[in-house]
Amino acid sequence: MTSFQKAAMSFLSVVAIGIIGLIIWVYQTKWTAPLGPALQTPVSTPLKLAPTWTPNPNATSPLLSTLVPASTSQTVPSPEATSTNAFGLCGMPSVMTILAIGSDTRSDQYLYGLADAIRLIRIDSVTPKITVLEFPRDLWVAIPDIADNLNGQDHEKLNQAYLYGNPGFGYTNDPAQGPGLLARTLALNFGTHIDHYAAMNMRTFVKVVDAVGGIDVTLPDVVDGRTTDDTNERLFFPEGENHLDGTRALTLARTRVDGVFQRADHQNLVLCALRKKLTTPEVITSIPDLIKSFQGAVQTDLSPQQLSQLACIGAELKPENIIFTGFPEDIFAQDRIYDPVFKKDMFVWNADYDILNDYVDQFNNGTWPHSTPSYVAQPKDKGDTLICQ
Repeated sequence: MTSFQKAAMSFLSVVAIGIIGLIIWVYQTKWTAPLGPALQTPVSTPLKLAPTWTPNPNATSPLLSTLVPASTSQTVPSPEATSTNAFGLCGMPSVMTILAIGSDTRSDQYLYGLADAIRLIRIDSVTPKITVLEFPRDLWVAIPDIADNLNGQDHEKLNQAYLYGNPGFGYTNDPAQGPGLLARTLALNFGTHIDHYAAMNMRTFVKVVDAVGGIDVTLPDVVDGRTTDDTNERLFFPEGENHLDGTRALTLARTRVDGVFQRADHQNLVLCALRKKLTTPEVITSIPDLIKSFQGAVQTDLSPQQLSQLACIGAELKPENIIFTGFPEDIFAQDRIYDPVFKKDMFVWNADYDILNDYVDQFNNGTWPHSTPSYVAQPKDKGDTLICQ
């Protein structure tokens, strides 16, 4: 295999977890310039943020960015500043965390759309290893910046932070828009450490899968998403191997007839299957179509230089070191809360946020999940993990 083929396949293995199509910008942008506004992670002081946040002009790197309130020149060190002084393979920081967002919008724009999938991707460039943590979208959380637009209400579902931050609503002055407001919401409520973001809409996802000729997903059980209102066969997926085009892959990833945790399992299986397809030699011939499918269709603040570093890390990754995980399901309970905005009771997940914060702290430090599971490529169960093969 030529060095070019190895580099291309390495990159595509990384993209399978949500950042694939960004390679297009290598040919269109200055090498070190971010492709979008950098994140502005706030200090963890709930509901006491300055109304406008601006990047620290003295910051020397997007990875070492600090924040200053618009009304003062005082700098606030980023919580990741100390950890990014050490570097691992390919010139990357020893740890980089990317917020990956799957938007439920079907258009080519990002004016609106809820965060249908919310995942943190922790990249350990020393091991190297990638761990992906899924956040339930129906958590009731404090969201910065929205109170002035919602008659003083400062809480909503987690997935709405992304919606309110994007231009359709524009409830924030954060230059990173929806991804920026969602990142700040996660930091405010759970103490996450996020360096970068990448958001992709449904239409782009379909284009990616179709560009590589579909994917093969092996299901341990039948997935039947048919309901009394919709009995179409497109919602039925038999046990075993299923070859899926982009539309069918998206349908499986969004099926939640048995609950949102199972939907997260489906999404992880789809991503594993996509990663497997993208690392096959024959997919090299699909690179032009793949690049075309991503043109202008993602939100991200990664730079071409950082994408090159991710591609380099991809060359060193072993399949068993790409791990999907989630919070234990038994710490969540179904609940309903009255939402003054919608003037009705809304479904939410009730959980002890101290417990969630503890898991996030361990995830930030790379100490959770503690060990690999005894099975491979099966859906997680109560906090177990899934290894891509």
